[in-house]
Amino acid sequence: MEDPERQKDMAKDKNKKNSSKVWTLFSLVAALTAAALAKKGLNTSWKAATGKNPPANPADPDVDVWEAVLWATVSGTAIGLARMLATRRAAKYYAKSTGHLPPGLRKDDQDADAPTPVT
Repeated sequence: MEDPERQKDMAKDKNKKNSSKVWTLFSLVAALTAAALAKKGLNTSWKAATGKNPPANPADPDVDVWEAVLWATVSGTAIGLARMLATRRAAKYYAKSTGHLPPGLRKDDQDADAPTPVT
């Protein structure tokens, strides 16, 4: 017969692993969806602003260097921001649903007077 404390610990470990899998899938779907929507919006905006499609391959020597730089800057920033905002929203929803932050996330204590945590 197993120790009841050991059974509780094993159940907690299993819940932690399941929670981690749920969070991984949830955050991945949120980030990919946000990136796809941002890319679609960027393509439409670029076409409206320039009258042509965005560069499919900015590394192509036939693409003007400034056009490639501008596209890389704008698209990288917009997609990165969209993914970050979607992941934050997913983490907020996860925390509200479960009562704790997702696995791997912890409060970011940005108080200047607080000691820096040792990791």
